[in-house]
Amino acid sequence: MAAFVGSIMGSASSFVGTQERCVSVQSAARAAPVLRSRARATVMSAHGLEKSQIPLNTFRPNAPYVGTCVYNSLIVGEGAPGETNHVIINTDGNVKYLEGQSVGVIPPGNDPKTGKPNKVRLYSIASTRHGDFGDDKTVGLCVKRLVYNDPETGEEVKGVCSNFICDLKPGDPVNLSGPVGTGLLMPADTSATIIMLATGTGIAPFRSFLRRAFAENNPDYQFKGLMWLFLGVPTSSTLLYQEELEEMQAKFPENLRLDFAISREQTDKDGNKMYLQNKMAEYAEELYSLFKKPNTYVYMCGLKGMAPGVDDIMTEIFAKDGLDWAEYRKEMKKAGRYELEVY
Repeated sequence: MAAFVGSIMGSASSFVGTQERCVSVQSAARAAPVLRSRARATVMSAHGLEKSQIPLNTFRPNAPYVGTCVYNSLIVGEGAPGETNHVIINTDGNVKYLEGQSVGVIPPGNDPKTGKPNKVRLYSIASTRHGDFGDDKTVGLCVKRLVYNDPETGEEVKGVCSNFICDLKPGDPVNLSGPVGTGLLMPADTSATIIMLATGTGIAPFRSFLRRAFAENNPDYQFKGLMWLFLGVPTSSTLLYQEELEEMQAKFPENLRLDFAISREQTDKDGNKMYLQNKMAEYAEELYSLFKKPNTYVYMCGLKGMAPGVDDIMTEIFAKDGLDWAEYRKEMKKAGRYELEVY
């Protein structure tokens, strides 16, 4: 695949926003993560590898790697409900990982309830193994700032780790552990159909899939199949990485499909709010055919509330042909073709 060069300027919903910019430890000219086309040495494909071939827990929470923030930008539009940032952390290549894995972040300080050091929080990695700069030295995260009111006291509560990450400045240290995870790794089959179901920041691992397939020059991974992303968000201002995704689709229209379900702005044919499962229902017959293919892989990442809705629509679709979706889903999972990472 030809390399995709990320736009340096863009709207607040694009990958490189015009908000806060962190300066790279190597050069200010590289503050905006622009991927460069270059040949790479052969590296291992992911899905189906022996566990010993997958980087796991290189760094433990009690002995983390200390990375450095090099980029932090708001990636939602004006008026969006909540803040979501794309953050790049320099690791000098010491934290190796694969697409679909997660990394741990240990926020500084102690838990006020226990007095013990804050515990590690896991975040899906939003960059490919080569990082957003293409130099194999960084890890990218997509993080929503957690702020809510305590139901008992009414006081504002800020999530410890998400606020720590979203407040990072140039040069700030970040304690990292991991990587972890083997379930969400990409299939090695470059002719596969990969259906990605995401809500909000659940897009993170799928951004890594898409960039590996369509935004980098990887001699070891020349994707020729179909990737189809369904992304559910509340408003159009919260469509994360929209410009980046649409540019990739424009370059590879036969290999990439995008469908957005915007619940507060769209409705389905029956007037119901457009959630991810409602958008999937528009392609019921096509999805049924794809799910039945032996080289179709289905991945789900995001809020756990999305899973029942997806099961409901797939149950309805499979029932039309007299099949039990729950049983078929078990078979897909057993074959490594149906993976969930919900929270």
